[in-house]
Amino acid sequence: MPRFYRNRVVVILCDTLLIALAFILSYYLRFNFDIPEPEFYWAQIKKTLPFVVALDLIIFYKFDLYKGMWRYTSIRDLRAIILAVTLSTVTLIVGLTVSLRFAGYPRSVFFINWFVLIVFIGGFRFQIRMAKEIGNPLMWRLQRGSAASKKLMIVGAGDTGELILREILQNPGLGYDPVCFVDDDPDKLKRKIHGVPVLGTVEEIHRLPCEFDEILIAIPSGKGEEMRRIVAACERTNKRYRTVPGMGELIGGKVSVKAIREVTLEDLLGREEVHLDQDEIARYLRDRRVLVTGAGGSIGSELVRQVSRFQPQAIALLEVSELNLFRVEMECRQRFEHVSTSGFLVDIRDQKAVDRVFREFVPQVVFHAAAYKHLPIQELHPWESVHNNVLATRNLVKAALEVGLERFVLVSTDKAVRPTSVMGATKRVAEMLVECANGISGPRFMSVRFGNVIGSSGSAIPIFQEQIARGGPVTVTHPEVTRYFMSIAEAAQLILQAGAMGEGGEIFILDMGKPVRIVDMARDLIRLHGFEPDKDIPIQFIGLRPGEKLREELITQGEGIVATAHEKILVLRGNACDPKDLHAHIDELLTIACTYDTPTIKRKLQQLVPDYTPHL
Repeated sequence: MPRFYRNRVVVILCDTLLIALAFILSYYLRFNFDIPEPEFYWAQIKKTLPFVVALDLIIFYKFDLYKGMWRYTSIRDLRAIILAVTLSTVTLIVGLTVSLRFAGYPRSVFFINWFVLIVFIGGFRFQIRMAKEIGNPLMWRLQRGSAASKKLMIVGAGDTGELILREILQNPGLGYDPVCFVDDDPDKLKRKIHGVPVLGTVEEIHRLPCEFDEILIAIPSGKGEEMRRIVAACERTNKRYRTVPGMGELIGGKVSVKAIREVTLEDLLGREEVHLDQDEIARYLRDRRVLVTGAGGSIGSELVRQVSRFQPQAIALLEVSELNLFRVEMECRQRFEHVSTSGFLVDIRDQKAVDRVFREFVPQVVFHAAAYKHLPIQELHPWESVHNNVLATRNLVKAALEVGLERFVLVSTDKAVRPTSVMGATKRVAEMLVECANGISGPRFMSVRFGNVIGSSGSAIPIFQEQIARGGPVTVTHPEVTRYFMSIAEAAQLILQAGAMGEGGEIFILDMGKPVRIVDMARDLIRLHGFEPDKDIPIQFIGLRPGEKLREELITQGEGIVATAHEKILVLRGNACDPKDLHAHIDELLTIACTYDTPTIKRKLQQLVPDYTPHL
């Protein structure tokens, strides 16, 4: 007999005995252990007991009391026990009333039996759990001090810290020996959690009378400034420190030792969790045919993952890189088997190729994320920027109008605001194309504008990490240069949210929080790699490159920006434009781009985007 069924039989036999004992004990309690007329009441007990046992076992089975793993008995199981015992008691009383009019039965016996039976059945199951929990801490204590176990200090004596400690106690094989907590809450100091003391505050970490090998930061809701302070305190100990994921990374908010990871730059930046209107997004994505350009890139691939969560009918992946297309298509087919996935190796600068994909797939929603992102390279090759950011967008808009899709969302950039670079100017022209397309027919066209994304292909962070790995120097353009940053996941989620809110013609602007000094970010990265900035790894200032700003902007003064229903999304209405005039200028720009004449290309871009200040 399998172990599961053998255990179930044992529990049913134990329940049978407990039900009988509870019923008999109820009579004794009713008469203060001195039953009058024992022959009469014992005859009554013998006659009723088989029905009581059978009824209780049937109801217990119907309430799934024999399908659980009793070592994990919880409050939910206790609730089920109370409901089952209550139903069996009521059924028994009703049955005796109908059949025998309750003649000769002490009524209080059944109410006493209700209470005693809950204590017996619930207590029995909790005893199984208690035996398991006592056994594991015993094993843990036997392993304490062994060479294999790491002495662990936990920062944060809250719910997360307690959950982590409990998991360690229940799983001795994890190889951790929690020796102390630290917490800034004065009410928790000098107290104990499961026998582990709260010794002091975060600032006292390096001087507490506590020997430890590793530090775990168990504060998933910690914001940027708080995380910086904790990390700085941990670094003074010269011991390894790690953290649990932020609440935005946790599925259902469940924390586990397996989720422990290294502290990352995102933790220090302290971006808050994004709250999405799931229903609003689902209304325009569920059962729709969705197309994503640049699907293998950092933003595009995350859009694919986020869109797939909302059960689209099908998703098309447009990508010019064979390797990137292979990777994202394989991931999509493995992780989202329920979504019909089509991969297209396409150069979106080719109008015929774009038209073929749109005719074949017939999308209803398009996210245009494909774009060049390396500003200095585009500055040296402006003709490529024009073709990739302007011509490709026009091709997609034209195809979208012909198939009659529902929504078209352009992923834009803060560099389109008062641009000083070819990249920014061409992305602003792309925004203008999308603005002008709105209202021509049914589709809603809109743009989403935001700043730098941590870990994207155009981000400085991967470059800094490579420079640190080589031993430096880390190159920063200017001591005062600042940029806005958000995570890839946050950017993708807010793009989806903006797409749900758009009526057509808007430019949505994502709240990027406070700008970050690049030199501060570089120093944080150096410390996260275990080095001291300017001592182990030098920082070298190389000057702003052509087209770069000291500070980026998300809006232009006087653009008429307004808030939306979402706290992290702002919106401004695009300016009215003449489509014929715009396309005539773009035709001329494309002709000039084919001459590879950099100054002339920039002058033409300035005609299209009057607030563009080119670097000639």
